[in-house]
Amino acid sequence: MALRAAFIFVAPEVDPQQHRATVLTPAVELAAVAVNNYTEAVEVCLAMADEGFVAFELCGGFGHIGAAKVAEALAGKAAVGVVRFDNHPGLEFKSGDELFK
Repeated sequence: MALRAAFIFVAPEVDPQQHRATVLTPAVELAAVAVNNYTEAVEVCLAMADEGFVAFELCGGFGHIGAAKVAEALAGKAAVGVVRFDNHPGLEFKSGDELFK
């Protein structure tokens, strides 16, 4: 069975059910999913963990607070990693923490 992993990224005006893609290799199933904010990220990640995803990589748009919210929600269910940008170029050089207070 392939490792089920997900890359979660924040973007404006997205639908996580529509704005997603999957790459399937013999060893890894990687889903990339867009979310609007931290609350939606937690909801999406919990649902995916229930579907058998065991590793989540959060984009650099997640600040420390957002990453902590997802990691806390997934504690004991899945591993959480973070790409680090303190000022993300795709979010007007701001952290998600500043945008999603």
